[in-house]
Amino acid sequence: QVQLVESGGGLVQPGGSLRLSCVASKTITGYVMSWYRQAPGKERELVAGISNAGGTIHYADSVKGRFTISRENVKNTVYLSMNSLKPEDTGVYYCNARLSDTFWGQGTRVTVSS
Repeated sequence: QVQLVESGGGLVQPGGSLRLSCVASKTITGYVMSWYRQAPGKERELVAGISNAGGTIHYADSVKGRFTISRENVKNTVYLSMNSLKPEDTGVYYCNARLSDTFWGQGTRVTVSS
């Protein structure tokens, strides 16, 4: 019902920045939007979440102060701005939309390496 397409991943050096985008195929006005990531050999973990109106935001401790989640509902888009990237931030980043149902994107790969 809702397709999510992530973009913006790539290879970046430690200390660099990336901005991920997640574009939905329909309105996400009522959805809680989140970003998850999965490193090789590890389970998928929550990185950041934002409420439907943007008033409530949560970050994993590991990214707090470095990452910023935001949403632009008129464009059906959620963003994840990542600064001061570390090698441990490497992984596939997935967009998630949740209301009564949950939808996932296919992910965009982020590699932080020298």
